[in-house]
Amino acid sequence: MSDHRQEYEARLMSADAAVALIPSGARVAMGLGIAQPPAVLKALAGRAEAGGIAHVNLYYLLSTAIAGETVLRYELTDRIRPYSLFHGPIERALELRGEAEGRRGVWFVPTGFQQAPRVLCDEIGVDTLITTVSPMDADGFFSFGTNIDYAQPLSKVAKRVILEVNPNMPRVFGDSTVHVSTVTAVVEHTAPLLGAGKAPATPQDEAIGAIIAGLVEEGATLQMGIGALPNAVCAALKHHRHLGIHTEMLTPGLVQLMRDGVVDNSRKTLHLGKTVFSFSMGDRALYEFLHENPDIEGHPVSYVNDVSVIAANAKMISVNATLQVDLNGACCSEHLGGRQFTASGGQLDFVRGAYGSAGGRSIIACHSTAAKGTVSRIVPRLDGPVTTPRNDTHIVVTEFGWVDLKGQSIDARARALIGLAHPDFRDALTAAARRDGLI
Repeated sequence: MSDHRQEYEARLMSADAAVALIPSGARVAMGLGIAQPPAVLKALAGRAEAGGIAHVNLYYLLSTAIAGETVLRYELTDRIRPYSLFHGPIERALELRGEAEGRRGVWFVPTGFQQAPRVLCDEIGVDTLITTVSPMDADGFFSFGTNIDYAQPLSKVAKRVILEVNPNMPRVFGDSTVHVSTVTAVVEHTAPLLGAGKAPATPQDEAIGAIIAGLVEEGATLQMGIGALPNAVCAALKHHRHLGIHTEMLTPGLVQLMRDGVVDNSRKTLHLGKTVFSFSMGDRALYEFLHENPDIEGHPVSYVNDVSVIAANAKMISVNATLQVDLNGACCSEHLGGRQFTASGGQLDFVRGAYGSAGGRSIIACHSTAAKGTVSRIVPRLDGPVTTPRNDTHIVVTEFGWVDLKGQSIDARARALIGLAHPDFRDALTAAARRDGLI
C-alpha cells in the first residue's frame, strides 16, 4: 500500500464520525452549489437534531436542495445558524418564515464574490470546510471538480477539512486540488451530482441575445452569468469563431460553444488555449465534459475574479443580468420587492475587469419590463442597494437596443436609458427625469 493510500485509509470514516469532529461554536463553510456534500450535511443535521451541537455558524453561497433538506431546515436554524453570502429560494423562504415568527431565519453577509475567500478566511475566521471532491489520484490529490471557488483557498487554512469523495465529481485541471496530508476526514459517498434546470428563452431573451452577439468581435474572451438571458447570448454566438472563455461560472451554454468549435481559446492573451472557470453548474453532459479535459482549467475565485486578471484578457466581454437600472446608469442586481433576492456575486468584478481590458466591453442586460409587463426595469431611482455604480456601468442592453454610457453626461444618459425602456413607461420616466433635474 502506498503512503498516500495509507494516509487516506487513516482518515476514512463514516459521515457521523466526521461531523463528530466539529465542535459547538465552530465556524463552518460548506461547498457552493452542487459541491454541497449530501452524506456529511445529513449527518450534521442529524447531530444537531439530536442535541449533539449547541451552536454552529454555517457560511456558504448558493444553497441547493441538498442543504435545504438537511442543515438549512428552519427548525434547525437555532443550532445551525445560516450565514448566506448569496441568497436563493431557500434563504428567501427562511427569511419569510422567520419574520412571521418574530425571529431571524437567515443572516445575509454582503460581499463581492472575488473577496469571498478572504472574507471567510480572514474576517470571519472559518475553521471548518465541508465539501465534495473527486476520488484521490495516485499522487494523493483530490480535485475540487466543479467547485474550486472559495473551497480551495479555505482548504489551505481551515483547522478541519472534511471531504466527501464522490466518484461522479469530475477531476479538473488547474489550481484545483487538495492533498490528502492536509485533510482531517474523508467520507465516501456515491450520488448523482445535482443538475441545474434550464429556463426556456423568451422572445425578449432572443432579441437581447442577438444584440449582444453583434457586440462581440471574433477572438473575444467571454464571461457569462446565469440564466435564460446569458444562454440566449450563447445561442446567438454560434456563427462566431476563435472565442475564449474566462468566467466565474461555466455553464452548459458556454460548453456548447466549445463543443461547436466557436470557442477554441486560440486568441486569448491569458491562459492561451484554456477555458478558465471557478465553479460550474449544469447537467451530466457538462460534468462529463469537464472530467480530465485538458482544455479546461479551474482556479479559485480570488484569482478568476481578480479585476487585474480579468483585464489581462484582451477583448474581454462580460455579460451579466440586472433587475433595475436607474436613469443615472446605476444597477441593482440583487434586491427585489424590498428584500435581498440574490447577491452581487461577481458582477462588479467583471464589469470593472472587462472595461479595463484592451478592447473589452462590460455589458449589463435586462428585459425592459418585469411582472408581465406591469413594471419597468428602467427606473428613476433604484429600489435596493447599488450592485454596479453608475461610474462603472458601460453598455446597457434591453430588447429595444443598446447604449454605451461611458463619457455620456447625466442628461444624455437619462435620455438614452429612457430609449431602452418599454414605450409604455417612457413618458413617465421622462417626467421623472425632468422632476429630478436630469433633463
